[in-house]
Amino acid sequence: ISSCCFSYLVLEHVSGGELFDYLLKRGRLPAKEARKFLWQIISALDFCHKHCICHRDLKPENLLLDEKNNIRIADFGMASLQVEGSMLETSCGSPHYASPEVIRGEKYDGRRADVWSCGVITFALIVGSLPFDDKNLRLLLEKVKQGVFHIPQFVPHECQELLRGMIEVDPQKRMTVSFNFKSLIQSG
Repeated sequence: ISSCCFSYLVLEHVSGGELFDYLLKRGRLPAKEARKFLWQIISALDFCHKHCICHRDLKPENLLLDEKNNIRIADFGMASLQVEGSMLETSCGSPHYASPEVIRGEKYDGRRADVWSCGVITFALIVGSLPFDDKNLRLLLEKVKQGVFHIPQFVPHECQELLRGMIEVDPQKRMTVSFNFKSLIQSG
């Protein structure tokens, strides 16, 4: 008797495509829409982090939209379990979105690295471009490690503070996913 096993993977159909394509078509988003997306991303990250999962490759290409334009985080191929008190070592992610400590090859807190990536995404949502960009990869990585970026005048003050808190070079000073952080997004 031959025994055969089949595995089935059932996934949600996310018909809206990537946030990346959405941003290419729309450009910078109105504050209300950007806040909705950010709230959904932070809520999903909060869930992951509470279960010791760090995504480590957050970028608009890995954020999918359903038929109602709700965010779904995808591609957990670089994700890692990080138990409390431990640090991660693998340098991974996309150069435009990776945090300075990841790029420098240091041990890092994956949760704080995810917040950096989320800050870069938030910048793209609000401004319509990336805070760090260069055609030369070496120069791009240097810009990320320095963490110096310009926020245009049209960005509201509260959003500027949020971006500076998320895209903070020192991971110990960087915002974390917390109730206060989520409250700030809701009230903004």
